Amino acid sequence: MKYPLSWRLLDGLEAAAAVLWPARLRRLTAWGLLAPALVLVGVLVIGLGYMLEYSLHELDLATYRLTEAYSLTNYQTILDRPVYARVLGRTLLGAVLVTAIAVALAFPYAYALVRTRSAALRKALLVALFLPFFIGQVVRAYGWLIVLGREGLVNSALAGMGLPTVDLLFTYPAVIFGLVQYMLPFAILLLVPALAAIPEDMELASESLGARWISTFRHVVIPMAKPGLIGASVVVFTLTLTDFAMPEILGGGTSDFIASAIYDSFFQISNPGLGAALSMVLVTLGSLIVAGVFLVAGTGTLGVRGAK
Repeated sequence: MKYPLSWRLLDGLEAAAAVLWPARLRRLTAWGLLAPALVLVGVLVIGLGYMLEYSLHELDLATYRLTEAYSLTNYQTILDRPVYARVLGRTLLGAVLVTAIAVALAFPYAYALVRTRSAALRKALLVALFLPFFIGQVVRAYGWLIVLGREGLVNSALAGMGLPTVDLLFTYPAVIFGLVQYMLPFAILLLVPALAAIPEDMELASESLGARWISTFRHVVIPMAKPGLIGASVVVFTLTLTDFAMPEILGGGTSDFIASAIYDSFFQISNPGLGAALSMVLVTLGSLIVAGVFLVAGTGTLGVRGAK
């Protein structure tokens, strides 16, 4: 009997794997699979180490080079200038607002995607979900400039109805709106697996015991979807906290986030030490907030073994 070509190819690959990775090394398979991630994390840690080192050197205004002496001058500058506190507060508030709005909008969308029995509706929801990923963030931001601009679609519609036009661009709400639209697909993608893991029988059992659908949703669906809610919130929060394009383009310099201040420090005022210090403040603050979320909610909500 002659084996199919695909079977012979698989046999050949298995034989090659046995030669390249003998049985005595198979106990290291897990580490081999983790190696790319460990290398990536290692590169990130090295980069953060360089940033920390830069942040401890003051800019010499005579030469526009960092001095060799170590000091905390850059961090003192951040504390002394109120503008950085305002930018940081604006960034934190924006991250919280975007997270709350995006997750609230993503939950019913993800639930409909998981529970719908219509194949056509499911395909339409999937297409609408993945379509934004084919359009870059900068392109989407400039698209909103066209829609929300003084002569854009919204103001044109208002003028056509005889209503006064409004300034929608270069405001804080415009930045929040653009970030919510950008983060929504990420929140949905993280919520879908959590909702798909909830058996529909659980909801039917709750309703059969006399619970109304809103009670079932509140006491059964939402608690069981907690891993997805926490995961989506953490990802959306951290992505928003470090976002640069939307605040820069839709804010127009009036609603900058901390990423814009870091960019200005490096490329506008040529002070890499101050930019590195701002970066370390952002990384530290974001890490502490995420750690606090996991400390309160417990990493067990994400399926990590051994947590509460």
